Amino acid sequence: MSPERPLDLDTLRTEIDSGHLDTVIVAFPDMQGRLQGKRVHGRFFLDHVLEHGTEGCAYLLAVDVEMATVAGYAISSWERGYGDMRFVLDLSTLHRTPGQDYSATVLADVEWLDGSGPVAPAPRSVLRAQVDAAAALGFTAFVGTELEFLVFETPYDQAWDRRYTDLTPASRYNVDYSILGGTWVEPLLRDIRNAMYAAGMSVESAKGECNLGQHEIAFRYDQALATCDKHTVYKTAAKEIAATHGRSVTFMAKYDQREGNSCHIHLSLRRADGTAAFADAADPLGFSAVFRSFLAGLLVSMPELAVFYAPNINSYKRFQPDTFAPTAVAWGRDNRTCALRVVGDGLGLRVENRVPGGDVNPYLAVAAMLAGGLHGIRVGLELEDELVGNAYTADKVHVPATLREARDLLAGSALARTAFGDLVVDHYVNLADVELAAFNAAVTDWERVRGFERM
Repeated sequence: MSPERPLDLDTLRTEIDSGHLDTVIVAFPDMQGRLQGKRVHGRFFLDHVLEHGTEGCAYLLAVDVEMATVAGYAISSWERGYGDMRFVLDLSTLHRTPGQDYSATVLADVEWLDGSGPVAPAPRSVLRAQVDAAAALGFTAFVGTELEFLVFETPYDQAWDRRYTDLTPASRYNVDYSILGGTWVEPLLRDIRNAMYAAGMSVESAKGECNLGQHEIAFRYDQALATCDKHTVYKTAAKEIAATHGRSVTFMAKYDQREGNSCHIHLSLRRADGTAAFADAADPLGFSAVFRSFLAGLLVSMPELAVFYAPNINSYKRFQPDTFAPTAVAWGRDNRTCALRVVGDGLGLRVENRVPGGDVNPYLAVAAMLAGGLHGIRVGLELEDELVGNAYTADKVHVPATLREARDLLAGSALARTAFGDLVVDHYVNLADVELAAFNAAVTDWERVRGFERM
């Protein structure tokens, strides 16, 4: 581990001048939560990019997962000429690139070259707008994400050549909380933990999970935008570091018919003076009126904003009865069968959203939680009773069962259009349309096995 974890601008200058660092990655998160950008020579970064920023094609927010241009996006198209947008450096994100000791990384917001403002559908812009909305009500959001992944002994290039089938998992049985099971992948997990620590992240722990080769590395909570930035950097770094070990990892929500990869999101609000906005010692449950209305807003908005929690076709395969991927739109105290699990007390009182999977874009999911919760606060929604027992057997509304259903709910959501604006809502409705069209046009292995000979 590097003893010099922080990387401020003065340190960056010194390390570039000394030749210790020679590369700076300038990147922003795209619609899928992937880092897109450039590797810039260190000296050029200091002499030019630091003051003027850099540019990239706006098509980066108007393509599918394969990076193919697709129709339907208002911000970028053949008709608009696929122009550029400016990367605006957020120097508060400057850090050492995990696992690459010659490199630093800085994240950026994106704005239009004509000075008209931020690119509204950019995930960082979407979240910033909701963070600002919370601040206008006197609140700061704190967030923690718990991201699971599967580790395979098969390297990425071989996994691609095999079309991601017949891969060898890093463990052959359920290693949930198993110290011995974690030992078999500890060289990789240790490198990831230490690389993230050296990059300035507060690493908490690593543990085994249920699926074959499944693990989780946890990090300390932070303010909403900072947590989402760190989540995105970590997700990229984990893949890069796994590749150096000759292994591969996946964060997809449902790789096989066993347990999926979750991304539970914990969220709380604090007031301007740093006190807990969710807690009230005088209340029988310890809940403030703010928390009751926030939680009620999350419940009311969850079906309409499900695209932001479950953005892909595969996301909905994770939702299975009697699993730890709950679909019932209900809340319960420390109840893992509910979509919203309330845990902690005092300053640590928070809501855990158990709907998102490992494929989630954290910026959009946290923005959706804030939009729904703040709506509840603004209109003073009343909180329904806690669900006690198994939510799967209760008569409750459930999250959408498919991306098509979620897409239609988002498209018609007045709440979403008020919170995010038509441009943002239509942008992500189109993203869902693109995914649905691609999936409907594909012929899957399942169809060939099912129908090649027997139909």
